Amino acid sequence: MWIIYAVSSSIFSGLTSVLASYSSKLNKSDSILLTTIRTLVILLLSFVVTIFCGCISDIKELNMKTIIFLILSGISTTLLWIFYFKALDAGDVSKVTPIDKTSIVITLILSSIFLKEKITTIKVISIILISFGTMLTINKPKEKSTNNKWIIYAILTAIFTSTTTIISKVGLNNINSYLATFIRTIVVFIILIIIIFITKKYKDIKELDSKGLRIVIYSGITNTLSWLFYFKALQNGEASVVFTIEKLSIVVTILLSVIFLKEKLNKKQILGIIIISSATALLMF
Repeated sequence: MWIIYAVSSSIFSGLTSVLASYSSKLNKSDSILLTTIRTLVILLLSFVVTIFCGCISDIKELNMKTIIFLILSGISTTLLWIFYFKALDAGDVSKVTPIDKTSIVITLILSSIFLKEKITTIKVISIILISFGTMLTINKPKEKSTNNKWIIYAILTAIFTSTTTIISKVGLNNINSYLATFIRTIVVFIILIIIIFITKKYKDIKELDSKGLRIVIYSGITNTLSWLFYFKALQNGEASVVFTIEKLSIVVTILLSVIFLKEKLNKKQILGIIIISSATALLMF
């Protein structure tokens, strides 16, 4: 079942990326403000799910180790979001994505060191193919960026993306995954709120387009589903495999962009999608 959860997470993650991209085009507001609104939606929905599953009372039974790792997971998640958006602001997505995808390799190494997961031949082959396929799906930027800070931000994004998975895996011991999602979302939301008030970006909320705001809310819903499925998969499966399968979201994002945003695929991108899909399928069997 954890494989199904991981695939489901990738689908909703890809849908979130498309909705987030669309909302950014409709809204002129800062990306952190939009992320805060999206996180609020995730917080409310994860709370409802936690209440519905009857595990909210389990909070009083949590040990200090679990609480600390869930807090660290929330902090790490916030940092990866901040660095990712900074990377996209300073550099083209076609440059940022390849570096961000090195998080698959980092996760494989970290899961072997800290979680004692085996580095198998299948894993190595799959990761190499997925990395190659990802490169094929990315279009070259039309203009060269003169700001090289994006490289540092992209590297930090990859590092915190990987560490978030490892920390979260440890924090999921002896706790319901839905409750874990709710607790770490609280941490993420608090940090974002602090940033919003320190930078006074809350003033930009009046500039939000009504249609754009609805899209942000929709992306919050799909993001919630992605997180719930991801942590359910992470709780039962190997971190390195779950993380890699979730990266199938790039294929979902491209396909949804073609369907809803009317973007066109070239032969190189189609080949990349086939390679990524095939390499991910290797991990499932």
